[in-house]
Amino acid sequence: MHFFSGGGGGRSGALLPTTSKPKSHHHLRSKSLSSPASSRRRGAPHSASSPYSRRVLSLAAAAFVALFVLAFLRLGFPSSRPTAPSSPARPRARLTRRPAFRRDSAAAEAAAAAVAARIGREAPVDITTRDLYDRIQFLDVDGGAWKQGWEVGYRGDEWNAEKLKVFVAPHSHNDPGWIRTVEEYYERQSRHILDTIVESLSKDSRRKFIWEEMSYLERWWRDAPRKKQEAFAKLVRDGQLEIVSGGWVMNDEANSHYFAIIEQMMEGNMWLNDTIGVVPKNSWSIDPFGYSSTMAYLLRRMGFHNMLIQRTHYELKKELAMKKNLEYLWRQNWDIEETTDIFVHMMPFYSYDIPHTCGPEPAICCQFDFARMRGFSYESCPWRFDPVETNPDNVQERATKLLDQYRKKSTLYRTNTLLIPLGDDFRYVSMEEAEAQFRNYEKLFDYINSNPHLKAEVKFGTLEDYFSTLRTEAEKINYSRPGELGSAELQGFPTLSGDFFTYADRNKDYWSGYYVSRPFFKAVDRVLEQTLRASEILGSFVLGYCQKFQCSKLPISFSHKLTAARRNLALFQHHDGVTGTAKDHVVVDYGTRMHTSLQDLQLFMSRAVEVLLGDVNDRSDPTLLSHFEPVQERSKYDVQPVHRVLDPHEGKAQSVAFFNPLEQTRDEIVMVVVSTPDVSVLNSNGTCLKSQISPKWQFVSGEKISTGQHRLYWRASVPALGLETYYVVTGQDCEKATPAVVKAFTASQQFPCPKPYDCSKLEGKTVEMKNSYYTLSFDVSHGVLQTLTRHKDGEKTEIGEEIGMYRSHGSGAYLFKPIGEARSIVEEGGHFILSEGPLVQEAHSLPKTEWHKSPLSHSTRIYNCGDSVQDMLIEKEYHVELVGHVFNDNELIVRYKTDIDNQRVFYSDLNGFQMSRRQTYDKIPLQGNYYPMPSLAFLQDSLGNRFSVHSKQSLGAASLKNGWLEIMLDRRLVQDDGRGLGQGVLDNRPMNVIFHLLRESNVSALPKTHSLLTLQPSLLSHRVGAHLNYPMHAFVSKKPHEKSFKLPQQSFSPLAASLPCDVHIVNLKVPQPLRFPHAEAVEPRFAILLQRRGWDASYCKRGGLQCTTVGEETVNLFYMFKDLLAVNVKATSLNLLHDDPEMLGYLEQIGDVAQEGNVLIAPMEIQAYKLDLQPPSLQEE
Repeated sequence: MHFFSGGGGGRSGALLPTTSKPKSHHHLRSKSLSSPASSRRRGAPHSASSPYSRRVLSLAAAAFVALFVLAFLRLGFPSSRPTAPSSPARPRARLTRRPAFRRDSAAAEAAAAAVAARIGREAPVDITTRDLYDRIQFLDVDGGAWKQGWEVGYRGDEWNAEKLKVFVAPHSHNDPGWIRTVEEYYERQSRHILDTIVESLSKDSRRKFIWEEMSYLERWWRDAPRKKQEAFAKLVRDGQLEIVSGGWVMNDEANSHYFAIIEQMMEGNMWLNDTIGVVPKNSWSIDPFGYSSTMAYLLRRMGFHNMLIQRTHYELKKELAMKKNLEYLWRQNWDIEETTDIFVHMMPFYSYDIPHTCGPEPAICCQFDFARMRGFSYESCPWRFDPVETNPDNVQERATKLLDQYRKKSTLYRTNTLLIPLGDDFRYVSMEEAEAQFRNYEKLFDYINSNPHLKAEVKFGTLEDYFSTLRTEAEKINYSRPGELGSAELQGFPTLSGDFFTYADRNKDYWSGYYVSRPFFKAVDRVLEQTLRASEILGSFVLGYCQKFQCSKLPISFSHKLTAARRNLALFQHHDGVTGTAKDHVVVDYGTRMHTSLQDLQLFMSRAVEVLLGDVNDRSDPTLLSHFEPVQERSKYDVQPVHRVLDPHEGKAQSVAFFNPLEQTRDEIVMVVVSTPDVSVLNSNGTCLKSQISPKWQFVSGEKISTGQHRLYWRASVPALGLETYYVVTGQDCEKATPAVVKAFTASQQFPCPKPYDCSKLEGKTVEMKNSYYTLSFDVSHGVLQTLTRHKDGEKTEIGEEIGMYRSHGSGAYLFKPIGEARSIVEEGGHFILSEGPLVQEAHSLPKTEWHKSPLSHSTRIYNCGDSVQDMLIEKEYHVELVGHVFNDNELIVRYKTDIDNQRVFYSDLNGFQMSRRQTYDKIPLQGNYYPMPSLAFLQDSLGNRFSVHSKQSLGAASLKNGWLEIMLDRRLVQDDGRGLGQGVLDNRPMNVIFHLLRESNVSALPKTHSLLTLQPSLLSHRVGAHLNYPMHAFVSKKPHEKSFKLPQQSFSPLAASLPCDVHIVNLKVPQPLRFPHAEAVEPRFAILLQRRGWDASYCKRGGLQCTTVGEETVNLFYMFKDLLAVNVKATSLNLLHDDPEMLGYLEQIGDVAQEGNVLIAPMEIQAYKLDLQPPSLQEE
């Protein structure tokens, strides 16, 4: 995305495959391309001069000796045995079930010790972004020609010993949607650009190019004739054309969840490897608006060793450039073992366009963007000095001027190897344009290279050319600074930890608005994500159990729509998709794609549930199954889902099947909507269950507050990754659902009491609502939550819920520019309704505001499930309708004004994967103290009192005053904010935002340095977040049926036991279902990604429940599944393309899983395995 006044042309787009079968495409593989190049081996460890390294080595040696002695005492000498095969010995056909998790092993004890050793420690690094923020004054000083820097100069003798080696990297930034849709861009620009690359590079082997977005390349590949495909593959094979990153898109890093990032990288990388036979080695990310350390981690575990970034705060760039620290090793702050280091090149200037990439003076650099010469459609240089054709008369002057910029830029880096990107948005769209750039630069290069006294060598290059040359130079010359810790991955550069939010590009303009823009679609993104994951898991089980039976036809026949769903989710991760920063019609396109895939996935899941609860031997066509349909449905791409209303007839039943996508058995209160209150609930054994009905209220105040429908609640217990069936019946000889007791406060009118409820008037200014864990207190006249009291210790906490609004001027899709502080908008009056029952208590508030139609209503719920996760949380649901011109240039927030003394420090998550410490600074404007909150934010004081807010979607959060945590819910903006979009944000949709609040206290002492550390969620907090972000999926029989009707099975329980609470199955999938039927597959057909969550050990180790952890029970893949054997297990990278654990940075034990099945996984790590799942019957064959 481009926004500088002298920027390049418009943006263009690409098409994703439809759900119909694509044309078969040619697979151009060669031996040289089919396997990834072996990585550089890690360099020498820290030098002996590093006291830290010596300490670590001696501690490690002592730990090794202790473990060896312990293992010897317990196990004795190992017996001699032949070398283990690559896969486990063929097990017995009938499974003799061993526990999936073994207690008390030496490995488990070591794992527990490792967790304890991490408490109060962070990885040692040379630079943290927190230190940079503390040090920088953010004065926005005018630097002259380089406005955000200084007048750069050089002596002239810097290149006497080592000449300057310059790699000019032509590129074209192709946004998959922004001003135009992906298909519009493809037709108008991207397909022509790819044609141009092939033709132009084929003319001269010295020409190079880099390409990033697989969404466009896949689309072009389907259209391209065979000859053009072969030419493209040859250019890649010969190193002229490098595929960088190779993701489906260049993903956003603030709002995207790590599941979706892995998915979009995997989709692009696997398509590329299958089609052309290459695996990218270097990452190129020039346009996302800030950068997350999660992305650095994921790339490293996908086999990447180098990455390039651009959009970081201009003051941070200046600070790093002054100390020659723009290139560094990015390390995770939790990585004590230093296995996550990845080399980073940060571009130094304002933009990635040509005026801001050749050197510090854009007025000069613009003269070398030869596509701005007359005859082309691009803007002329805004500095009034335009490029001219290079000829023998001017080549000396032009080349000298260009080289001067290269030299100045090189002084900002340590080595004499320099990268000069040469491109912009949707460039190289024609041969004429490409020739203008290549022709002129070739003349300039020839002049510089033919004059040795200039001590420079300049040529076109790829990222691989640059990084490999730089690494060679760094191995030859020691660029380390005195006292620098450095990294074994690459010597000579500092280590850095932290993230790069919030981004500012100029004039104290902070890009914190896009954390919240188009929140409706940010929510749909998460729904598609969790639905895709659930579908992948269900599809894996269907294929695992069905194998060669007829029912395996279901996921195989669905594979094209599954691929489309993966790609539609991947497409929306684009940095103008999930960010909410595209034109209205482009947002419609993204939304329609996601909606189509949601419909497809839900239909597939409905049939998969029927297969898994049915008979595997059934020979009927599984694609015609139609007993179930989803409980929730969306009629359009831009409306909230609604619950199907169950209407069981007298003497009939409706079956409801729940799928639990989590790794632990789930006990929770579930809800369906019914038309009549006279209902009962039976479990699969026919036993009557306690249930409750409550009125279903309107979200918007009007004449009628009740909808006339009812919420039916009961407690469900569903096995891990399993299914359980319940029945809603009428006319049953068992207890009917208990109606809730309703109490109401209405300031303006009589409250119409819905039948069959008992209603009374709320008296007094405050009212309480309680369950077994909490007592909540509400301000009745304003309808907001005031305090919560925990019963176990009597601790009372101020919550001080407040609904507020910012007025803004200059805010747009990207920028947040408030006028002063937010003001409270709730006035005395409105409606406040309390519904209390044995299972659920709900406070429903329709507040009075200055507007006739309030922009918000909200509900607070607490549950009585009986010692479950649900009992320990407080559910908040905000219905937001920032619709209509009366709300123009307003930005809506909810604020919790607690009495927790957090010193204006809070913690927000990065991509749902890890936490980041956030400090509020007075030297930065309010909007610069807003940070992304993809799923969690919490406050904590020095005594360990913690208040957490889990979110079901990505939003923005801040702690502007002591004890305050505020979260922005929606924004409606008239103005464009000058960053290229050319419109405001006025397409708001009604939506529901759901939070889970948690109040905790530590049970053991905090480390003394806790206020400076990045704290982790507790085990309970992880479980609360998982329940919110991976809700149960419910399916209901389409028609009421006889009570005697039963499915062949009432439940499905695929795991041998629940997994430990700190283990999460990120995904279980069959990457290529179409290849599944081919029995002689070379590669295992299933993949599983496991994460071990890092958690704060100063909080309850059982998560308030009877949780176990990996420290107590090791995970064994061979025995994880109840009736499926895991065979041919091998560790792989997160993109499933590298099988060398050392190359990925893991500790070596990861590769041993094929022998014993034990998964050795450190806290915070994600590990991927390829495997095959087979029922025992296949082993007998």
